[in-house]
Amino acid sequence: MKKKYVIIIILFALVILMVFKLSSNKKIINEKNRAQSAQNIRIPVKTATVIHKQIETGIVKTGNLIPYKQAKVLAGASGTLSAVNFNLGDMVAEGQLLALADTRVQQLELEKAQSIASKLHADLDTYTELLQGQAATQEQVNNLKQDYTSALNQVAQAKKNMSNAKIKAPISGMIASKIVEQGMFINAGAEVATIVNLAKINVQVNLSEAEAYQVRKGQQVRVNTDIYPNEAFVGRVSFISPQADQANNFLTEIQVDNNSRLSLRAGTFVYVNFPSKNTAPVLVIPREAITQSVQKPAVYLVDHGVAKLRTIRVGQETGGFIAVLSGLKAGEQVVSSGQINLKDGSLVSTPK
Repeated sequence: MKKKYVIIIILFALVILMVFKLSSNKKIINEKNRAQSAQNIRIPVKTATVIHKQIETGIVKTGNLIPYKQAKVLAGASGTLSAVNFNLGDMVAEGQLLALADTRVQQLELEKAQSIASKLHADLDTYTELLQGQAATQEQVNNLKQDYTSALNQVAQAKKNMSNAKIKAPISGMIASKIVEQGMFINAGAEVATIVNLAKINVQVNLSEAEAYQVRKGQQVRVNTDIYPNEAFVGRVSFISPQADQANNFLTEIQVDNNSRLSLRAGTFVYVNFPSKNTAPVLVIPREAITQSVQKPAVYLVDHGVAKLRTIRVGQETGGFIAVLSGLKAGEQVVSSGQINLKDGSLVSTPK
């Protein structure tokens, strides 16, 4: 009886071992099947052909508007402001009287200087006559001449101080800042106001070394801004720096006429298009084919159903296309949609 139980146990163990072995074999087979199935999966993508296309070459840069002219109005003399004849936003003309300082002290200095000069002039006439009668010396006359010349200089300086009390606009334009009010005391050289002239307006952009040599002074350019999205302004290059800055950029200015209908303000960001009349057929691909940024561009090239990641060099972008400088040939197929699911070597399928 005991022997019978042993046989049963052995048989049961053998059955369990066989079941385990079959289960393991099935698992291995399934994994192989899944791996083989996964390897045969083709990812659907859309492709585009690398072609030659005639595009307009040019440079587009972001710039900042600055005033055509801007000047600070400074006080020429110290004193209390007896009159202030301007407000923020006023349009003023060059030479217009903006403010006047109290000139009573300067007036007294002028009268004193004129009185001294008048007395010295009379003394000089007297001693000149005495010299002719040998009643005075030449040295006395020379000293009086010197004193009289100094007195005339004092009169001229006093008149200048009187004139400096009149604060005038150095340029024409709009009052952009007002620092003073009537009754305030100001020192000579103190800022009174700022005038900005926006009859024209300048655009400042930074050009790279290669770009600076493609642009010329007097060249006509197109200026656009998001403020007036459907409008374009015409400008001309007025200045190209002869020397690069520390970042190897060349400061460039463009002058634009500022009309009253579409007034531009300083500080506005704009886009400057430096167009070129020369057009040349270049290799292009759709912009969406680029998998990374244009600073590190790459595309998936489709070769016999396999996606191959390839690094390229690109140039100007226009009309949804981007120029290819190197890395591709005409007629090759690149993935234009579906790259997110790809990696180098992925199998792909393209719609017929």
